[in-house]
Amino acid sequence: MAGKPLRSARWFEAEDLRSFGHRSRALQMGYDYADFIGKPVVAIINTWSDINPCHAHFRTRAEEVKRGVWQAGGFPIELPALSLSENFVKPTTMLYRNLLALEVEELLRSHPVDGAVLLGGCDKTTPGTLMGAISMNLPAVFLPAGPMLRGNYRGRMLGSGSDVWKYWADKQAGVISETEWRAMESGIARSYGTCMVMGTAATMTALAEVLGLTLPGASSIPAADSGHARMATACGRRIVEMIGEDLKPRDILTRSSFENALIVHMALGGSTNAIIHLIAMAGRAGIGLSLDDFDRIARDVPVTANVRPSGAFLMEDFFYAGGLPALLSTLSGRLHLASRTVSGKTLGDDIDGAAVFNGDVIRPLDNPVSAALGTAILRGNLAPGGAVMKPSAAEPRLLQHAGPALVFHDYNDMAARIDRDDLDVTAEHVLVLQNAGPVGGPGMPEWGMLPIPKKLLKQGVRDMLRISDARMSGTSYGACVLHVAPEAYVGGPLAAVRDGDIISVNVERRSLMLDVRESEIARRLAEWTPPDRSFPRGYNRLYAAHIRQADQGCDFDFLEGTAPTPEPEIH
Repeated sequence: MAGKPLRSARWFEAEDLRSFGHRSRALQMGYDYADFIGKPVVAIINTWSDINPCHAHFRTRAEEVKRGVWQAGGFPIELPALSLSENFVKPTTMLYRNLLALEVEELLRSHPVDGAVLLGGCDKTTPGTLMGAISMNLPAVFLPAGPMLRGNYRGRMLGSGSDVWKYWADKQAGVISETEWRAMESGIARSYGTCMVMGTAATMTALAEVLGLTLPGASSIPAADSGHARMATACGRRIVEMIGEDLKPRDILTRSSFENALIVHMALGGSTNAIIHLIAMAGRAGIGLSLDDFDRIARDVPVTANVRPSGAFLMEDFFYAGGLPALLSTLSGRLHLASRTVSGKTLGDDIDGAAVFNGDVIRPLDNPVSAALGTAILRGNLAPGGAVMKPSAAEPRLLQHAGPALVFHDYNDMAARIDRDDLDVTAEHVLVLQNAGPVGGPGMPEWGMLPIPKKLLKQGVRDMLRISDARMSGTSYGACVLHVAPEAYVGGPLAAVRDGDIISVNVERRSLMLDVRESEIARRLAEWTPPDRSFPRGYNRLYAAHIRQADQGCDFDFLEGTAPTPEPEIH
């Protein structure tokens, strides 16, 4: 094809013994010379597995992508990658996001590939595959898994995650029976696809679209909708064109495109996890993004997507209301519409003609879902590197609160004591979880929505101020202060908190303070030693040695930046 010489030609078109081997092995698999000689080779990075329900349709979608690649004159090859099932991978998929990113980068580098279609959607697979593709910087299109269908229980809509936490609290309080709990269990997830609330999956696929890395409208299509299959084939056709245009991720990703993502993140009331992922993705593109950028934009953009957990509806309703293009149309006056996208056009071109079909689901800026912000960055002597809160998902009374700390030294300590009848706790207490950060978790698990003590649930308490160096599921809600940096395990001030210390949070002032003299904090930290959590070998040891803190995106230090890695020699 015309344009830049194909990278894959180094494997297939040289007149040497090694290329003889490449061609003969392609013929061995039943391909003909006409299939791969002179054709752009498209890698389909497939994160399907038998234990990832969010990606259960990806076997089929991969075939539909191949159809589009063949239609456009390309040669598709499917390459499996880490599936990272949020439901089943322990202690947390966040531990393996960077491993997926590294795998994707090296899959693309080591194979005869000219471009890629990335199949992802379950929480860490979106940033993981995109980080790898950004670093390799070959033409790439992201194919989002799409949200599952609405859950149903006795005529009521159920949202995965959000309603789990709600009804679990009711079950613990004795409000609902075991039979009712089991009935919800069978009705909350009715199809393949990602969580159908504005959790991390829906947030990150939407932001991938805003960044310009998906086809227009791709992130909103429910996984079970026939339009999703057609979108997959369109991805296959488009990536062949992109290879001819040499349109690469870092040609698309700019400071402006990331500012667009931040604006939309706030309007969506998106998952707090997106903060870590966007910082890491921007770092791979050579763009500096900080917590202050999130806070600055959060002050100016209200939550306008009426989707759980901040709102009332689900992602299927969001799609019928016009989807992400419709939301972008309501924000067009604040967006950088000249930003490029994988469509080959601009973001403004992509949303031209988009309309809102349900003004309650997708609201205008002057009629927000919540007066509270979608994101707030808190700082103070307890979090000098910053901490994250989602005010729109918290009870308003807790946005300015001071109370005595009740400290759990790790998750096991919390699990052993939180439901004890003799736990000395009131609704005014501030629950504190230590040693749950990037190194201390390890992997910064989604433990930040600490459970309300059972004795308080029975009294009708449904929210408390909770502080940790952990993350929180994007489907969660509540007055949870997260991502405290630096984390306790590496000697951050969080490690100095003791039972009874007064902690105050003031969201309006963006403050998170420990009412203890600085000299006393220093004394406690000087006497403190981290809990024993050594890893003598393996991936955990690599992770602990190279992981950045939450405010820096939790990337590996040796994967950051845009320094080129040499192409593989072929001998």
